[in-house]
Amino acid sequence: MKANRILFSLVFLFFSVLASAQQAKVKIAKLKYNGGGDWYANKTALPNLATFCNENLKTNIDTQDAVVEIGNPSLFEYPFIYMTGHGNVVFSSQEAENLRNYLTAGGFLHIDDNYGLDQFVRLEMKKVFPELEFIELPHNHPVYNQKFKFDKGIPKIHEHDGKSPQGFGLIYEGRLVCYYSYESDLGNGWEDQRIYNDPESVRLQALRMGANLISYAFTQ
Repeated sequence: MKANRILFSLVFLFFSVLASAQQAKVKIAKLKYNGGGDWYANKTALPNLATFCNENLKTNIDTQDAVVEIGNPSLFEYPFIYMTGHGNVVFSSQEAENLRNYLTAGGFLHIDDNYGLDQFVRLEMKKVFPELEFIELPHNHPVYNQKFKFDKGIPKIHEHDGKSPQGFGLIYEGRLVCYYSYESDLGNGWEDQRIYNDPESVRLQALRMGANLISYAFTQ
């Protein structure tokens, strides 16, 4: 696995240098999975987050809404993968292995519960990392202390069951490889304002937290 991580780092470094030389854009993508859940939810979320990061972090992220299938080797082309939905999730053994290889090689996954995802995604991520448990990240974790500071942890964007928002993580060999936002709905806050009519202050909190995740994924 360490060899995979080194290879991924070298490949990503090569493409980063190439992108800089050619003014190409870094790509992030939404994860397409099986099981019948609406993986395609939050259609405007990633483009808006990419735009916000380009403006505030000086990144050069492609603002097109890219999609990558969990079992596809092209997963390795994206340093940041976003997963969302409301319903069922099913990973095959090949898909779980591909996702594990991607994450242990240096990739980053953000799982964003859009309400109803929790019971399914926890089981499927056990196929990816049977030896790991999701742990709630402390508020002094680097994801909350990038350009934007979140002293109280992940912000609350949309109400579901009256629960406090929580940010969980999977830690592999000392590195956060997967961030799981629960009872927050960050992706809804990234959507076009007309969709949920959220106050601009709420959307800004969501975008800033998303930018922190991008910053962490790109630098750690």
